[in-house]
Amino acid sequence: MTKPAVVLLSGGLDSATCLAIARRDGFDPHAISFRYGQRHENELDCARRVADHLGVAKHVVVDINLGQFGGSALTSEIAVPKHDSIDQIDDAIPVTYVPARNTVFLSLALAWAETLDARDIYIGVNALDYSGYPDCRPAFIEQFQRLANLATKVGVESDGDAIKIHAPLIDLTKAEIIAQGLKLGVDYGLTLSCYDPADGQPCGHCDACLLRNKGFAENDLTDPSLAG
Repeated sequence: MTKPAVVLLSGGLDSATCLAIARRDGFDPHAISFRYGQRHENELDCARRVADHLGVAKHVVVDINLGQFGGSALTSEIAVPKHDSIDQIDDAIPVTYVPARNTVFLSLALAWAETLDARDIYIGVNALDYSGYPDCRPAFIEQFQRLANLATKVGVESDGDAIKIHAPLIDLTKAEIIAQGLKLGVDYGLTLSCYDPADGQPCGHCDACLLRNKGFAENDLTDPSLAG
């Protein structure tokens, strides 16, 4: 029988590619998405479409309200930074960073994985063409995997090597991610990466839109989410 794996699925480009990779790797994916008070909740509709398109054993949407804490342009009234060019994105951690978001998400994915007897969790974090978030770095993934094996029954009973956190995109550029996803049949027209969409349409000027557009341009393609 195919082994189960939990895949974090936001509805964006990276997570859709990550889901396709989990399927390619021979796992039976169980997708988990989060309604966490984000202003770009349209991404959840995209997550459902991607899950249907690529096929999952089950897709759950977990409700948690990180918006009650604020502290991020994605969960409060803080304006999302907009730029005319990707060259205007600096190296500072932007206000779109949601405090501890991936730690929270991975913890809930870990809880579900343990109930499924799944030993593998996939997350589409990326440390090259990304917005500079601290919870998208290799060091974070490595340390969370250590934590997962210390904090779970299966980890303790297996001498601490049972749970594997897969981050297959972490060393790839956006262009490389898109190229790989296209080979695996990902329909990027179903995805949304924008931090501040209007009526489900990308703004075209936030960090996520600019990085995404760069990736498609480097593949000599136009972002299908901008069609029409």
